Amino acid sequence: MDNQLIGEIKDRLSTAKNIVIASHVRPDGDAIGSLLGLGLALRDAGKSVQMVLVDGAPASFKYLKGSELITKEPKGDHDTFITVDCADFKRTGSIFENFGQPDINIDHHKTNEKFGKLNLIEADEVATAAILTNYLPAWGLTITQPIAAALLTGILTDTLGFRTSNITPAAMRQAAVLMETGVDMPEIYMRSLVRKTFPAARYWGAGLSSLESKNGIVWGTLTIADRKAAGYGGNDDADLINMISAIDGNKVGMVFVEQNTRHVKISWRALEAGIDVSQVAKHFQGGGHAAAAGADIEGSLSEVQKEVLKKTRELLNL
Repeated sequence: MDNQLIGEIKDRLSTAKNIVIASHVRPDGDAIGSLLGLGLALRDAGKSVQMVLVDGAPASFKYLKGSELITKEPKGDHDTFITVDCADFKRTGSIFENFGQPDINIDHHKTNEKFGKLNLIEADEVATAAILTNYLPAWGLTITQPIAAALLTGILTDTLGFRTSNITPAAMRQAAVLMETGVDMPEIYMRSLVRKTFPAARYWGAGLSSLESKNGIVWGTLTIADRKAAGYGGNDDADLINMISAIDGNKVGMVFVEQNTRHVKISWRALEAGIDVSQVAKHFQGGGHAAAAGADIEGSLSEVQKEVLKKTRELLNL
């Protein structure tokens, strides 16, 4: 713990009145959980808080209390700008391009560019929500049951239900602390990791039928046509990467998601301890941590897939 930094953040939060908190595009469970966890805690402390996700809150996380408060753009004046679970400032979205430097940047990705005035980056933590679990009380903020539910969602989703290679005893203790507020962990687990909408299940079917495996890598491909055929409204992989990560006999799992004719999103997962997929994502100007990483690459699906698979093998010696 950097006591000086923790103290500086506490002082900054205590003087803040109008706060904007943002996370990354195509938000996952840790982005949602961290945003809500910090945002609701600051609201409870009497602050005016705007919680912003340019893509909005995914339907799968709208059961979380406070999710209805999330907006797609900030409005009015603010005196404090915070980012959570965002390694690269550009990933907050284009609406923040001229918003100014964040006052506080809280994240757990080892590739974080430390773009804030105050940067709390703890790459050994399994989720940004885990960092907030540790420090909200130190900042004089109370972890109520709705806040605990949000933070537990972040920890559960980023560890795939405590299945990633970076899981630690500390993460289990953090979950226990959050459960002691009365949150129902089995229910959160089911809602955030298991249950799928019918369109998402059909979308998964397209991705699973595309699976390929070679040289220790297993990967799936999702096209724009697949999304349209399934009736899936998002532009992500509907967490297909979690299913691919459960396939035995491989070292790395990947999903390629076509965004448009010249843009592809890639997700990597390390399926063995000791493999650091963040270095591959960083090569493609992406980010993440050792167990999970992602990048957005310009180019056609076929071009990007060929180049990314080649570089993944090279950088990870597969």
